[in-house]
Amino acid sequence: MTTPVAPFDGRAIGLAHYASRAALERVLARSGTTFEQSVALRAASGDGGTVERALVVDRLTDGLKIDESAALRTVGELTARGLLEEPAPERVSLTDAGRELFTSIRTAGEEIAARVYAGIPAEDLAVVARVLALVTERADAELA
Repeated sequence: MTTPVAPFDGRAIGLAHYASRAALERVLARSGTTFEQSVALRAASGDGGTVERALVVDRLTDGLKIDESAALRTVGELTARGLLEEPAPERVSLTDAGRELFTSIRTAGEEIAARVYAGIPAEDLAVVARVLALVTERADAELA
Protein backbone atom coordinates (compact mmCIF):
# COMPACT_ATOMS: atom_id res chain seq x y z
CA MET A 1 0.00 0.00 0.00
CA THR A 2 1.35 3.41 -0.93
CA THR A 3 0.75 6.73 0.75
CA PRO A 4 -1.41 9.02 -1.41
CA VAL A 5 0.43 12.09 -2.64
CA ALA A 6 -1.36 15.44 -2.53
CA PRO A 7 -1.21 17.60 -5.64
CA PHE A 8 1.70 20.02 -5.87
CA ASP A 9 0.12 23.43 -5.60
CA GLY A 10 0.16 26.58 -3.50
CA ARG A 11 -1.47 24.79 -0.58
CA ALA A 12 1.23 22.09 -0.54
CA ILE A 13 3.94 24.75 -0.68
CA GLY A 14 2.24 26.71 2.11
CA LEU A 15 1.81 23.69 4.36
CA ALA A 16 5.50 22.81 4.05
CA HIS A 17 6.53 26.41 4.68
CA TYR A 18 4.32 26.92 7.72
CA ALA A 19 5.25 23.59 9.28
CA SER A 20 8.96 24.37 8.94
CA ARG A 21 8.48 27.94 10.11
CA ALA A 22 6.50 26.79 13.17
CA ALA A 23 9.39 24.54 14.16
CA LEU A 24 11.80 27.49 13.90
CA GLU A 25 9.43 29.86 15.68
CA ARG A 26 9.51 27.61 18.76
CA VAL A 27 13.26 28.26 18.88
CA LEU A 28 12.77 31.98 18.28
CA ALA A 29 10.18 32.27 21.06
CA ARG A 30 12.75 31.22 23.65
CA SER A 31 14.73 34.39 22.92
CA GLY A 32 11.74 36.65 22.33
CA THR A 33 12.71 37.01 18.67
CA THR A 34 10.17 37.29 15.85
CA PHE A 35 10.58 35.58 12.51
CA GLU A 36 11.01 38.99 10.87
CA GLN A 37 13.77 39.87 13.33
CA SER A 38 15.56 36.60 12.58
CA VAL A 39 15.50 37.42 8.86
CA ALA A 40 16.92 40.89 9.60
CA LEU A 41 19.68 39.40 11.76
CA ARG A 42 20.59 37.02 8.92
CA ALA A 43 20.75 39.94 6.47
CA ALA A 44 22.89 41.98 8.88
CA SER A 45 25.28 39.06 9.42
CA GLY A 46 26.73 39.34 5.93
CA ASP A 47 29.91 41.25 5.08
CA GLY A 48 31.42 40.82 8.53
CA GLY A 49 28.30 41.90 10.37
CA THR A 50 28.14 45.51 9.11
CA VAL A 51 25.89 46.24 6.13
CA GLU A 52 23.87 49.02 4.56
CA ARG A 53 20.53 49.46 6.35
CA ALA A 54 18.91 49.42 2.89
CA LEU A 55 20.16 45.87 2.32
CA VAL A 56 18.42 44.65 5.50
CA VAL A 57 15.24 46.52 4.55
CA ASP A 58 15.35 45.09 1.02
CA ARG A 59 15.78 41.53 2.32
CA LEU A 60 12.72 42.01 4.54
CA THR A 61 10.52 43.69 1.93
CA ASP A 62 11.53 41.40 -0.95
CA GLY A 63 11.78 38.16 1.00
CA LEU A 64 8.82 38.51 3.34
CA LYS A 65 6.67 40.73 1.13
CA ILE A 66 6.21 43.32 3.87
CA ASP A 67 6.16 47.08 3.38
CA GLU A 68 9.11 49.33 4.07
CA SER A 69 7.64 50.79 7.26
CA ALA A 70 7.30 47.30 8.76
CA ALA A 71 10.88 46.49 7.74
CA LEU A 72 12.21 49.70 9.30
CA ARG A 73 10.20 48.95 12.45
CA THR A 74 11.88 45.53 12.65
CA VAL A 75 15.33 47.12 12.35
CA GLY A 76 14.33 49.59 15.07
CA GLU A 77 13.20 46.77 17.35
CA LEU A 78 16.57 45.03 16.99
CA THR A 79 18.39 48.28 17.68
CA ALA A 80 16.26 48.91 20.78
CA ARG A 81 17.07 45.38 22.00
CA GLY A 82 20.80 46.05 21.61
CA LEU A 83 21.19 43.43 18.88
CA LEU A 84 21.97 45.95 16.13
CA GLU A 85 23.78 49.27 16.30
CA GLU A 86 24.33 52.08 13.84
CA PRO A 87 28.11 52.61 13.49
CA ALA A 88 27.68 55.07 10.61
CA PRO A 89 24.83 56.79 8.81
CA GLU A 90 22.73 54.32 6.86
CA ARG A 91 24.69 51.29 8.14
CA VAL A 92 23.85 48.70 10.78
CA SER A 93 26.08 46.23 12.61
CA LEU A 94 25.44 43.19 14.70
CA THR A 95 26.43 43.79 18.30
CA ASP A 96 28.15 40.99 20.20
CA ALA A 97 24.74 40.05 21.63
CA GLY A 98 23.23 40.15 18.13
CA ARG A 99 25.99 37.97 16.71
CA GLU A 100 25.56 35.46 19.55
CA LEU A 101 21.78 35.33 19.08
CA PHE A 102 22.07 34.98 15.31
CA THR A 103 24.59 32.15 15.69
CA SER A 104 22.29 30.28 18.06
CA ILE A 105 19.29 30.75 15.74
CA ARG A 106 21.29 29.66 12.68
CA THR A 107 22.57 26.56 14.48
CA ALA A 108 19.09 25.59 15.66
CA GLY A 109 17.70 26.18 12.15
CA GLU A 110 20.38 23.98 10.62
CA GLU A 111 19.59 21.21 13.11
CA ILE A 112 15.88 21.43 12.30
CA ALA A 113 16.59 21.36 8.57
CA ALA A 114 18.87 18.33 8.95
CA ARG A 115 16.05 16.42 10.65
CA VAL A 116 13.36 17.60 8.23
CA TYR A 117 15.34 16.82 5.07
CA ALA A 118 16.95 13.61 6.36
CA GLY A 119 16.64 10.73 3.94
CA ILE A 120 15.39 12.78 1.00
CA PRO A 121 17.62 12.05 -1.99
CA ALA A 122 19.79 14.97 -3.13
CA GLU A 123 18.42 14.75 -6.67
CA ASP A 124 14.84 15.13 -5.34
CA LEU A 125 15.88 18.17 -3.31
CA ALA A 126 17.52 19.66 -6.41
CA VAL A 127 14.30 19.24 -8.42
CA VAL A 128 12.24 20.83 -5.65
CA ALA A 129 14.69 23.73 -5.44
CA ARG A 130 14.40 24.37 -9.19
CA VAL A 131 10.61 24.17 -9.14
CA LEU A 132 10.29 26.46 -6.12
CA ALA A 133 12.69 29.00 -7.67
CA LEU A 134 10.51 29.08 -10.80
CA VAL A 135 7.29 29.39 -8.76
CA THR A 136 8.85 32.25 -6.77
CA GLU A 137 10.00 34.01 -9.95
CA ARG A 138 6.52 33.76 -11.49
CA ALA A 139 4.75 34.85 -8.30
CA ASP A 140 7.11 37.84 -8.00
CA ALA A 141 6.27 38.74 -11.61
CA GLU A 142 2.57 38.67 -10.68
CA LEU A 143 3.27 41.10 -7.86
CA ALA A 144 5.31 43.49 -10.05
